[in-house]
Amino acid sequence: MIVAETNRLLITKFTENDATFFYKLAKSPNWIRYIGDRGLKTVTDAQLYLKEDTLKSYTEFGFGFYKLQLKENGELIGTSGLVKRDWLEYVDIGFALLPEYEGKGFGFEASEEILKLAKNQFHLNKILAITLPTNKKSVKLIEKLGLVFEKRVKPFEDDEELLLFAKTL
Repeated sequence: MIVAETNRLLITKFTENDATFFYKLAKSPNWIRYIGDRGLKTVTDAQLYLKEDTLKSYTEFGFGFYKLQLKENGELIGTSGLVKRDWLEYVDIGFALLPEYEGKGFGFEASEEILKLAKNQFHLNKILAITLPTNKKSVKLIEKLGLVFEKRVKPFEDDEELLLFAKTL
């Protein structure tokens, strides 16, 4: 199901059939380094993760993470979307791309469209973004999207400190 589109991308809902792609994305070096290892050992694990996390979010909140697909050839290249975390007051935006598609403007293009959905379709009035301080590319993209640094947060005792950004829509 197409949720939105940009000049170069189709933004669509994940299904359990996207497990092979999601497994590849979640095992990419920058995902592991900056988002964290989700403990996925097999494509079946990825399918279960999609079902219990991403697809559940669509049902629970009406939104979630979406897959990004090139219009020109249908290639799946990454994800961008909205997530409601228990430990954050507001919904936050996130994104991840396969390594070969990083640095080409796809993250900004998709996330800009996700922000429009957040405001116009989901009627959210504030969006957050979180990232590790060492993820300079993510910080740059978050700031380009108009989010402003607010504070450092540590979601759980054993977690690393994260930078928290916000934007009023």
